Amino acid sequence: MAIAQSQPPAASGAAPSKPPSRAQQLMGDIAPKMAELTDNVLFGDIWERPGLSKRDRSLVTVSALVAMNRPDQLRSHLALARQNGVTETELVEAITQLAFYAGWPNAITAVGVAREVFKSK
Repeated sequence: MAIAQSQPPAASGAAPSKPPSRAQQLMGDIAPKMAELTDNVLFGDIWERPGLSKRDRSLVTVSALVAMNRPDQLRSHLALARQNGVTETELVEAITQLAFYAGWPNAITAVGVAREVFKSK
């Protein structure tokens, strides 16, 4: 995991600079356009569309990440899903349901990630 970029000190009288986003912290130094797209398009546009609640969007995203066996991304999206109102019970139930459609190994991996995320409340 990348360390947050240091920000230059604000000039006297200037407003303090905004802290770097998570995307900027993780990839802004090597892939600044990717970080910008993540911030502005994915989280700034797609996640703000009114067609689904953030809760439902989180459940869909977690399901896709389980199905694709993406534990690194799943970790942060499980935490985000909890912030967006999805309960731990609902997340585990979704993972259990997905075991039969996305594969047992993917679900077992997801259970391990969920255990880790839930313990770090």
